[in-house]
Amino acid sequence: MLTPRRLLALLLSCLAVSAALAQSTPNDNTVGEKISLSDAIQRALAKNYAIKVSGYDAAIAAAGVTQALGKFDPVLNGNYNYSSNVSPGYTDPNTGAISPPVTINTDTYGASLDGLMPWGMTYQLGGTTTNTRGTFNAYANNYSSFAGITGTQPLLRNFGFSPTLASIRIAQVTHGISEWQFRQSVMDTITAVIYAYNDLNFAYANRRSAIRSRDLAAALLAENEKRFKVGSMSEYDVTSARSRTASREDSIFQAEHQVSVAENALKQLIMDTKTPGLLSQHLVIEPPPPAPIVVVDPVADFAVALQKRPDYQEAKLGLKRAGINARLQRNQLLPRVDLVGSYGYNGSDTTFRGSRQQVQDQDYRNYSWGVVVSVPLTFTTERGRYRAARLQKQQSETQVDQVEQNIVVQLGNAADLIESGQKRVQATRKARELAQQTLDAEVKLLRAGQSSTFLVSTQQEILIGAEIGEAFAQADYQKALADYDRQLGVTLEKLNVNIMPPK
Repeated sequence: MLTPRRLLALLLSCLAVSAALAQSTPNDNTVGEKISLSDAIQRALAKNYAIKVSGYDAAIAAAGVTQALGKFDPVLNGNYNYSSNVSPGYTDPNTGAISPPVTINTDTYGASLDGLMPWGMTYQLGGTTTNTRGTFNAYANNYSSFAGITGTQPLLRNFGFSPTLASIRIAQVTHGISEWQFRQSVMDTITAVIYAYNDLNFAYANRRSAIRSRDLAAALLAENEKRFKVGSMSEYDVTSARSRTASREDSIFQAEHQVSVAENALKQLIMDTKTPGLLSQHLVIEPPPPAPIVVVDPVADFAVALQKRPDYQEAKLGLKRAGINARLQRNQLLPRVDLVGSYGYNGSDTTFRGSRQQVQDQDYRNYSWGVVVSVPLTFTTERGRYRAARLQKQQSETQVDQVEQNIVVQLGNAADLIESGQKRVQATRKARELAQQTLDAEVKLLRAGQSSTFLVSTQQEILIGAEIGEAFAQADYQKALADYDRQLGVTLEKLNVNIMPPK
């Protein structure tokens, strides 16, 4: 039979064990590979699908630059053409006699090297040979050859380096945009890993809290049942304690689910497994390093953000690309006036070799020049394209202003989160310390017979809640620091991460 003294001693022992559990950090039951935050970031850089997809975008844009540069590659052309033309005979007006039909057969051979120069001139360097024979010369071979250069130089539309190089410059700017987008993708992914890592760490803490809460409720139930047997407690108190224990079990199930969800979120960021086997892989993270106390100045950091933020650099490059296109479309408003010319040498002989030898000897010079003018009557298409390009440039200018304003607001909000996060950490730490002091005082009152098991257990729950509140505030502060680095654009520099898009 339990005497009041033995019952009090047993109760105080349970309280001491419960207090020790509240102060300790039990090991998580999850069995799996243990990784640090640095390990998680490195795995994300190697295996994250969002980074891989964005990297291919940058590589595709680089291939686009190569494609645009190909417009200056010379093209080797060769051709052969045979034609036969039969014309009716001539009718003599005096006699009415009809002459025999006239047949002309022609073989044409040609080879040339065609290309485009950076200032807009197109050229063709090569030669042709035509063998013309028929009834007019008893089908005897008659080879005529020409070799030289032919060129067309625009004088208004498409004249100069600017319109000719516009497509290359646009491709280069697009490549630059894709590289900044890749950088943004890496920064966003790293920040998401830091978020998920701290969320999982908090889920561990929440699970430990739920287990401790269940253990405290079970201890209270056991004591109430013992006291009920000796007649010092009502059945209602036992039923109430049993209900409390059951509800704490439900909290453990919810906490376990939260751990599973948080772990899956982290695994999705740092693993490339794409089968259901991903769900059976388990991770155990190390506690994140303590967050430093920092003082940020969004006003002073604004200039840094303008240089480091990928979205601002993208907006500036977008404005540059729109400017190139606007200048090109303005050039297309001009009429087409082209200077054309050719220079070379002719040859004619009954043999192919003989005609080509005359060309080689440069005995018979051939040159020409002229002007070709083409003027659209309305320029409707050109005017529409130029107007659209001009509006797109104005839109890009507005987007740059918009991004600048976004940076101001986002930096300010991120700085406020850091400041409030530091205050929350301090406040929750103070709350935990006060809850511990209150629990200690309640234990002393119990020893003096001035309190109850229920009040002590309730105070222990308050202490556990305060510990979770402190853990939650610390996780939010860690995430606030990561978010400020991302808003500033220095995430990669802070972590010493060097990135290189796939080629």
